[in-house]
Amino acid sequence: MNPSAPAAMAATLTESAVETFRPQLRGELIQRNDAQYEQARKLYNAMIDKHPALIVRCVDVADVIACVNFARENQLTLAIRGGGHNGPGLGSCDDGIVIDLSRMRGIRIDPSNNTVRVEGGCVWGDVDHASHAFGLAVPSGFLSSTGVGGLTLGGGIGYLTRKYGLTIDSLLGVDMVLADGKFVHASADENVDLFWAVRGGGGNFGVVTSFLFKGHPIHTVYGGPMFWPLEQAADVLKYWQDLILNTPDELNGWFAFVTVPPVAPFPEKHQLEKMCAIVWCYTGPLAQAEAVFKPIRAFAPPAIDFAGPIPFPALQSMFDALYPSGLNWYWRADFFNHYDDKAIALHMKYGAQLPTAFSTMHIYPINGAAGRVGNGDTAWGYRNANFAQVVVGVDPDPANNARMGEWAKDYWLALHPNSMGGGYVNMIMDEGEERVKAAYGENYARLTQIKAKYDPENLFHVNQNIHPTR
Repeated sequence: MNPSAPAAMAATLTESAVETFRPQLRGELIQRNDAQYEQARKLYNAMIDKHPALIVRCVDVADVIACVNFARENQLTLAIRGGGHNGPGLGSCDDGIVIDLSRMRGIRIDPSNNTVRVEGGCVWGDVDHASHAFGLAVPSGFLSSTGVGGLTLGGGIGYLTRKYGLTIDSLLGVDMVLADGKFVHASADENVDLFWAVRGGGGNFGVVTSFLFKGHPIHTVYGGPMFWPLEQAADVLKYWQDLILNTPDELNGWFAFVTVPPVAPFPEKHQLEKMCAIVWCYTGPLAQAEAVFKPIRAFAPPAIDFAGPIPFPALQSMFDALYPSGLNWYWRADFFNHYDDKAIALHMKYGAQLPTAFSTMHIYPINGAAGRVGNGDTAWGYRNANFAQVVVGVDPDPANNARMGEWAKDYWLALHPNSMGGGYVNMIMDEGEERVKAAYGENYARLTQIKAKYDPENLFHVNQNIHPTR
């Protein structure tokens, strides 16, 4: 098997092989001639069009083991699909087999020790719903429709990053099916090297069938977006940067360039206007929230102000409806320590050129609790960065793909010289091996060694691939 040429893994499946495989499954086996195939193969990013030979909607670990063994024995390209949000479409493949975990969505909350066990097909909305009833939350992302598996294995930046760290910093253990079909548990006490690798190393090491998280005491936060006119963006960005680098961990907020959606509750006079925004999440005492936000509002009174007390699941799902499945996406990402006047001027230039109403640029804080973990403590190797930036071209019309892709690339190229060189692995496209190496920095070499131990033939290569050391 040649890990450097994944296309060589695609083999011609015989009907007899498929019919031998079918009785090994409790879940649904979908082939190209089945009525549900077209719907089953669709991806979150409509820009990506893949045609797998088989899709298996697994219902349990036994199904996953059967799929991994079948792919390995038949030299099939294998892709793993959890929540399905992957930007470059790495939850599917051409001509191979897709393990679809979307029917594995069980969750168990243990209130005696505040743990949350989550199956691999869950999305964060599932977790938020289950944990909120117990006054708990797990650090996640910014959309509740995002899959738990992909976001976690890539690190996990979100509203709670400054207070409780990345998602992987609340990960206590995983259950996994390895390339040889074995089922293992990885934690701080068992398969320690594997546990280190999955905390940021993506889906390179096996199929995670369940995650065990530490839950945190979060119920109602003070949060939501504030919007300012575009001409104030440079001042707002400078103010926000200084604030977020010096404020207590309880205050988080990410900066964005956006086009105001043409729907309620956004004021009609601002609809379709390009603006800058900060989306806040304050986890301190609600009684102190107004005092915390008073100087923010005094610095530059926002044109639109939706910040206030809000249940955490409501904040987490606030933008779900704006970004449904089936839009066209193109991402470019970087890490930064600081934005000087030159960088802010470049942001002003390209932020004013948002090519479509859905396109945006976000800067997420990754300091606070996340920054107090060592660079080598997990596979996620940019703990010394303060910000994760992503430029995103998005639109429902594929006719706009070239235009928004060009804008995203130009924006990224203009700011990249000021960056730290790597990018958040969950927000890069299929950009090649050197970009993957840059995403892991000094941790890449160790990851290749662990990959060689657990997946020496690179069965799990449909991902931001880490090649096994030879």
